[in-house]
Amino acid sequence: MDQPDPLTVTVDLGDRSYPIRIGRGLLGRPGLLEAFLTGSRALVVTNEIVGARYLDRTLAGLPAHVRADVMQLPDGEAFKTLATFSDIIDRLVSGRHERGTTIIALGGGVVGDVAGFAAAAYQRGVAYIQVPTTLLALVDSSVGGKTAVNHPGGKNLVGAFYQPRCVVADLDTLDTLPDRELRAGLAEVIKYGVIFDAEFFDWIEAHVGELLARDKEALGHAVARSCEIKAEVVRADERESGVRMILNYGHTFGHALEAVTGYRSLLHGEAVAIGMVIAADLAARLGMLPAASATRIRDVLIAAGLPAVPPPAADPDAVLEAMGMDKKVADGRIRLVLPQRIGAVGVTDQVPTTAIADALAAAR
Repeated sequence: MDQPDPLTVTVDLGDRSYPIRIGRGLLGRPGLLEAFLTGSRALVVTNEIVGARYLDRTLAGLPAHVRADVMQLPDGEAFKTLATFSDIIDRLVSGRHERGTTIIALGGGVVGDVAGFAAAAYQRGVAYIQVPTTLLALVDSSVGGKTAVNHPGGKNLVGAFYQPRCVVADLDTLDTLPDRELRAGLAEVIKYGVIFDAEFFDWIEAHVGELLARDKEALGHAVARSCEIKAEVVRADERESGVRMILNYGHTFGHALEAVTGYRSLLHGEAVAIGMVIAADLAARLGMLPAASATRIRDVLIAAGLPAVPPPAADPDAVLEAMGMDKKVADGRIRLVLPQRIGAVGVTDQVPTTAIADALAAAR
């Protein structure tokens, strides 16, 4: 039986435009990657868990003339570091990879971010392909060209904007995704509804049970619409000098929560979910957002099985200090993305530090 053509969402960036291929049964499909490989060499970067499930299938989809090396990283945000970045560079050098090589990032957000950063840096830039295998990576981190590693002082402090040549989003990989990882990805899906599309938010509220049950039609719609929104925002502002900042809703608080807990107790999506709740509560306290809307945001996140309060170890003073190292801080002012209504947010650096501190204290 012929396989259906994947849905294609295009990230329109002129001569750096690329497709997001969304569908089922894409890994290993002959010819799908061939047009995006720049030469006869490739390095597949994955992690131990994803590699055991999907590496052979990915390699089988490469053209016969491509010689692929493989590097498997340890799993987890704690390994999204300069040391891991350096290990990938060392592997490229020891394998005598040239500028014509292509890096294939097979995994979740950690693999995609660090492999993409290595692609941006090696020999001043080699091609790379994103093959996300988590819901969070499918709808967010694989799209848009943000690559980075963490630093003890903050999340994603070292990195580059560097676009992939394509994104292959095989929805079959979600069938083996642990429940906690699925829920973490739903935080980013919900974010798109809050920041951009009220109708999509309504749809998520009505279908959150189906999403948690891994209904194929519901997940397919959630991924496709999320990618459409991300592509539209990135097209308008590739390097986050304006409208792209709205994608950081929940992230300024969330990144700080990850940093103060050592990148070990919270998944990225869980930290973002908590950050979304705090930001919505802060917006309501400031009179920017109706209290009922803040409640809706909190309730749908809880319905998706996500945390709504920081862990006990996240001291509010430490979180506030970590927020001061956020990449969006300008002239010492913390810039926040705060909802104005469901479907629209604003970016402001005019929130008093005392108000932020009060919101963090109340979140506990």
